[in-house]
Amino acid sequence: MYGVEYLSLEELLDQDPSACEFFQTLSPRMKAMLEEDESITSFARLQSKTAQMRSAGLL
Repeated sequence: MYGVEYLSLEELLDQDPSACEFFQTLSPRMKAMLEEDESITSFARLQSKTAQMRSAGLL
């Protein structure tokens, strides 16, 4: 459902160039919030969480 799973966001960003590129486009505030979320272990989860944050106005 979420594609390749990693142990952490850090590992995801180290191993998945697309996820890393996507992450780099985010604001510093959003990056900091995502770094605290231990459930982000795939690119799909990263995209989903980012979309949720945007729709909630947490840019």
